[in-house]
Amino acid sequence: MTDRTAAHPTSATAAHTALAEAAALFGALSHGGLDTEIALAAGAMTSALRHGGTIYWCGNGGSASDAEHLAAELVGRFHLERAPLRSHALTVNSSLTTALLNDYGADAVFERPVRAFVREHDVLVAISTSGNSPNVLRAVDAARAQGAWTLALTGEGGGALAERAHLAIQVPSSNVPRIQEAHILIGHTLCELIERAMAAP
Repeated sequence: MTDRTAAHPTSATAAHTALAEAAALFGALSHGGLDTEIALAAGAMTSALRHGGTIYWCGNGGSASDAEHLAAELVGRFHLERAPLRSHALTVNSSLTTALLNDYGADAVFERPVRAFVREHDVLVAISTSGNSPNVLRAVDAARAQGAWTLALTGEGGGALAERAHLAIQVPSSNVPRIQEAHILIGHTLCELIERAMAAP
């Protein structure tokens, strides 16, 4: 390595620590019943799709990116060639989002679209590392009022969201980056299980 590309010892140590934390957390996800919870969630989501429902996703910041990413995996393709699946992130309409921010405030940006679109047989997946994002909580409350099934992806403890959703998958960590990394792994696993079930003859 040239001097320009040589790793600083402190940076290398920090990288090792981050990778070790992630590896330990990913190993922990297969224990403590999370695998069972993921399977239960995938089953409920598959049932919703088979009954003509739609899977909706919401979250803020990095969780909004996760929502869009995971919705795309179902509309597009994860591993298998199959029919597109009904899935939509509530974060993608910038005109709607900014109008709601302007007229109603941040707490309503998901609640009003949920009231407009989400119905019985639908699923709302609410993603929040803290489990306490007010606009996500209001979205879950609105979805339940509409008769939809709700899934929360949260961090350790689950926050208020764990008590409001039908099922909460709580990543056993309080480290936000590690929780976000675990959420995308859990989301990919959900997509894989749903895809396999929906593609089966």
